[in-house]
Amino acid sequence: MRFVLGLAILMLIVSCSAVRVDYDFDRNVDFSKYSTYNYFSDMETGLTQLDERRLLRVLDSTLKTKGYQLAEEPDFFINILSNEFRSAPNNAVGVGIGGTGRNVGGGVSLGIPVGNSSLQRMIQFDFVDADRDALFWQAFSESGYRDNGSPSVREDKLRAVVKKVFSKYPPEKK
Repeated sequence: MRFVLGLAILMLIVSCSAVRVDYDFDRNVDFSKYSTYNYFSDMETGLTQLDERRLLRVLDSTLKTKGYQLAEEPDFFINILSNEFRSAPNNAVGVGIGGTGRNVGGGVSLGIPVGNSSLQRMIQFDFVDADRDALFWQAFSESGYRDNGSPSVREDKLRAVVKKVFSKYPPEKK
């Protein structure tokens, strides 16, 4: 019984900390032609200044390992947007009452939310071709977020987001 309880708690912890990512990209773009990047000068990420610096530092490091260079006149620009929101509790207990009699049926059901809502952060990454001024790759990440986390916890979370988002960049040709 302890094993099952421990496994359930572990699954709850893992599921709450997971980073979910959705991608979209232009299938007609040759991703091999891009080697340099920069950020839009008027980018407003929606992050705190400290979190923005952490994210850009992690992103620069990740892109460098993939062979991209930060440049004044880049092949593409990066725009980052984020927002925080409270997710609704996703667990509920259903209570129902029903009965039949003399060919008449009836019932009442009630869903009771269990648990608290959690703070989530969505971060959107847009890659825009500098020459064509056209979006060619986009990713949306969503993950749990603690606004009172320590600086190291915040950086670790941003590192996990960037790692997951860029694990499939550039997309494979099919």
